[in-house]
This record gives sequence, structure tokens and C-alpha cells, in this order.
Amino acid sequence: MSESESESEPEQDPESEAPEPDAPVDEEEATERALLFGVWDVSDIEYRDPSTKRYITVTPVAHTMGRHADKQFKKSEISVVERLINRLMQTDENTGKKQLATRIVRDAFEIVHERTEENPVQVLVRAVENSGPREETVRLKYGGISVPKAVDVAPQRRVDQALKFLAQGTRSASHKTTTTAAEALARQLVGAADYDLQTYAISQKEEKERVAAAAR
Repeated sequence: MSESESESEPEQDPESEAPEPDAPVDEEEATERALLFGVWDVSDIEYRDPSTKRYITVTPVAHTMGRHADKQFKKSEISVVERLINRLMQTDENTGKKQLATRIVRDAFEIVHERTEENPVQVLVRAVENSGPREETVRLKYGGISVPKAVDVAPQRRVDQALKFLAQGTRSASHKTTTTAAEALARQLVGAADYDLQTYAISQKEEKERVAAAAR
């Protein structure tokens, strides 16, 4: 009895105490992974539009190095922040300049936070939801006559159109002016999130829906 007890006791004590100091380190690493640009938390984002919720993905990764390009429509699985960055690159000045576009978005987020005291990622999600048109027109031909017809817009296309309008508004407001691209983008995000009709993205959405309503 005494020999078996003496052999079993020293084997259990060091193993039971080993994993305890590692627990807080894992929690700190998990919180760091959830921060976009090392600053913004993306774990508690609210969605007001259930139709586009599936296609507005928010992750702390802002550069996936083109992993979504191997399959059609896989772009909806990457972060909406990276999709905005990619849209900003689709201009003559920023073509292929991913780091420059990323810096513009990062600086714009800081400006949005200073003005609204909100999480800029939440402001971006709300701006995309508000800027996506719900109706647009297509051209149908009847006997050689082209007739406009109003159609519903798919949720994925709504997100694409919203990001396009935000990028176009940023470029038009900062091209050949003293306004920086980050300042112009911040104005677009804040205005679209508040549904300001003077914002380029909201005005384009209203125009498309107005033309579609006339073609019903």
C-alpha cells in the first residue's frame, strides 16, 4: 500500500498545475484577433436589413491576398472593409495600390470615430445597407422597341452597388480638390449612415429607385 501511493502521488501534481498559466494568454490572443487594424472591434456588429445581412461579412482581416478570386460570388465571404478597399483601387490614381487604399480607409475610420463616437465598422455596415438600391430598370425589346422595366435588385448586387457608390462619391469629392480621400470617404460613410440625401451614394440610390418607380 505505501509503495503504490508513493509512486502515484508525484505523477499527478505537476500535470494538473501546468495548463493554468496558459489560460490568460489565449484570451489575450483571441481579443487581438478580433480587432480590425488593431483598434476596432468587429464582434458586436448590428444589422438592420435582414436581406443583406448574409452578404455583408465583417472580419478583422483587411487583406486576404485574393483568396476569394478562385470562385464566383465568393467575394461575399470576405470582409466588407476589404471590399471597400478594393473598390477604392478601381481608379486611375489608386490602381494596384492596396496599401494606399488601406491607409485611406484606416484614416477615414479614425475621422468617423471622432465625429460620431461610434464604431466606424458599424457606420460602414449601416451606410452599405442604406446605399443599396432595392429596384432598378432593365431594357426589354418588343418588336424593335426598347421598353424599360422595373425589377427587384438581388441582395448581393445591392451590396455591390452600395460599395460602388461610396467609392465613386469619394473619388468625385477628392479629385482635383483640397479635400483628402480619407476626409471624403468619412463624409460619405457618415452621410450614408444617416441617410443624408446630399450624399452621393444616397442620391444615386434614390435616382435609381425613382426611375424604377416610373417604369413599373
